[in-house]
Amino acid sequence: MASDMLQMVVNMLRAQRDATPQIVDPLVLRAGMESMTGLMPLAPDVTHEPTVVGGVRAEWVAAPDAHEDRVVLYLHGGAYVMGSINTHRDLAGRISRASGARVLNVDYRLAPEHPHPAAVEDSTAVYRWLIGEGYDAADLAVAGDSAGGGLTVATLVALRDQKQPLPAAGVCLSPWVDLEGVGESMTTKADVDPMVQREHLVMMAKHYLADHPPRTPLAAPLYADLSGLPPLYVQVGTAETLLDDSVRLAERARKAGVDVTLEQWDDMIHVFQAFAPMLPEGQQAIDRIGEYLRARWA
Repeated sequence: MASDMLQMVVNMLRAQRDATPQIVDPLVLRAGMESMTGLMPLAPDVTHEPTVVGGVRAEWVAAPDAHEDRVVLYLHGGAYVMGSINTHRDLAGRISRASGARVLNVDYRLAPEHPHPAAVEDSTAVYRWLIGEGYDAADLAVAGDSAGGGLTVATLVALRDQKQPLPAAGVCLSPWVDLEGVGESMTTKADVDPMVQREHLVMMAKHYLADHPPRTPLAAPLYADLSGLPPLYVQVGTAETLLDDSVRLAERARKAGVDVTLEQWDDMIHVFQAFAPMLPEGQQAIDRIGEYLRARWA
């Protein structure tokens, strides 16, 4: 049974959605998402250090005792048009603590100013920088939520095609991998999802795709060749419209021979891990991510 705090989070999100139902301007959406950062303050013992790597803005986020040579390259969510290292700093810090690794929180370029493939270019540039600096691929992981979860898969596909050494694992939290929104859960979960609806997703997808077809593999990695990818760990809530993105991604990856772990968390909403300061299940899921990564690195 879900914790009592879940309904409080759901009510908060519904109230915010109902108060601003018609906002479509990416700049306004970004400002709104940034304003929520204060609700998720960084733990005082977690450090964050701005940097530029591979020509891309990023920051190092590290909990005490984080292993210096183990890195989680983190790709934030926000439908490719919003979100930043600010909005996901607390989540990055919690992943650092759980995994015992430093997190490189990446501020990849956003659409519509920088449509596809800008995000993939930035994420792969950062990974190649890590390899060029001497980090062992076996000590790396790529992770992300929502659009960042889809970008995680696209990054792994692009790195494979570039003949780069692949990381120990990819971690996807409620990944957005189908930019057309044709999964059955887009309809069946619409009434219970307080955050994500198909109409809004399709609009964001147009910003990101620009002139690219909606099934372009590195934009919608559900349609990519997934063979040869490292193990994938996928977490998703059963009360979100993007549930079937995760289910279909796991099915296609398994058929391609990829080692996939899919966890469906009962009654949880989109990227519930981001609400860990309020939601016990969010922290429990992050702890599971840490366990998974530590096992892969072991």
